[in-house]
Amino acid sequence: MTTTEILPDDAVLRAARRARVLAAMEAADVDVLVLGREANARYVSGTPRLWTAGSRAFGPGCVVVRATGAVHLLSTWDEGVPDEIPHDHLYGITFNTTNFVTVLSGIEGAAAARTVATDGLTPGFAQLLPMAFPSATLVDGEQMLARTRAVKTPEEVEAIRASVGHAERALAAAEAALVPGVTERQLTGVFMQAMATGGITTPAGQDVAWITSRTSPWQRTSRDTPVAEGDLVAFEAGVVAGGYAGELTRTHRVGADGTDGDDTRDEPSDADLSRRQHELWERLVAACRPGAPASALLDAYDGAGLPAPPVPVARGLGLGFDLPLVTHALPRTAADQPLEAGMVLVLTAWVWQEGVGARFDQEPLVITPAGPELLSTHPFRATPR
Repeated sequence: MTTTEILPDDAVLRAARRARVLAAMEAADVDVLVLGREANARYVSGTPRLWTAGSRAFGPGCVVVRATGAVHLLSTWDEGVPDEIPHDHLYGITFNTTNFVTVLSGIEGAAAARTVATDGLTPGFAQLLPMAFPSATLVDGEQMLARTRAVKTPEEVEAIRASVGHAERALAAAEAALVPGVTERQLTGVFMQAMATGGITTPAGQDVAWITSRTSPWQRTSRDTPVAEGDLVAFEAGVVAGGYAGELTRTHRVGADGTDGDDTRDEPSDADLSRRQHELWERLVAACRPGAPASALLDAYDGAGLPAPPVPVARGLGLGFDLPLVTHALPRTAADQPLEAGMVLVLTAWVWQEGVGARFDQEPLVITPAGPELLSTHPFRATPR
């Protein structure tokens, strides 16, 4: 019988992340950081805890003390907990919230803490935390953490690159199964099977393959719809490996021979769609420069004369939800922040034409001092046809 051991994140990876958080706490004069969001807790602790998926109310799942660098973690066992977090820094699950007050108030440095930051809060814990930290002022720590996590360490970039590689390999299996008559659900099943065979059990999304609509810019049919010749089929390939999401999207046109139709037999309307996507892609990549405003990615759509996509133009990849988030759905001022070297994001090149469908492709990249570096082994390259 084979067993799978739960291991902590790589020592170099977790040390670099924790050092960044402690530096951010120092800069913001935060004495204690109380974390409830799982991605933030894992970023600091390097512990892949079980039974943490799904939405839940705020609770103190992880505590960081700036003065000592100590991490205290909500965990009922040691499996997956790194050696630098000793057993006496673990505390168990309790349904009595006053027990949390006892635990938190017993942490070294709690009584003297002047500023305590949290990444969330509920009315109940807004009353309880002052009891655990009687001398402290409670402040919002989520923005500090979001800024810290937005720029990746070199080790994080490699972890994301590895996740993208897993997604690519599973995607290749699904692409090979794309023939007329196969259903969206069957293509998704092929992807999931290949992903699991590769040792990854967590997809980044539920629906992998879907036929783009010829009558609506953004509409999905039932997942049992069979693929037909001429359909534009989008594959949203995403996995979570080591906590890091690796995602990319590819669109294929089903040709008369069951291939994606990337040859001279393309219909004129699809060729026009490809040319517009090519122009858009060139504008998007050119905008990914350190110091450039994130809003330049919005300008790429406007400059190409294209409508806003129904999904973000760019979004961060990392542990859970990371910045930047660049979308036409938010006020433009939300995208005025500059892009920075070390940011990892997924770019969206989306074009749609009535009667044809959509070409919806996404590519993960890291912004380096020299410009964007694509993270996939076989990157998407829109070419005019």
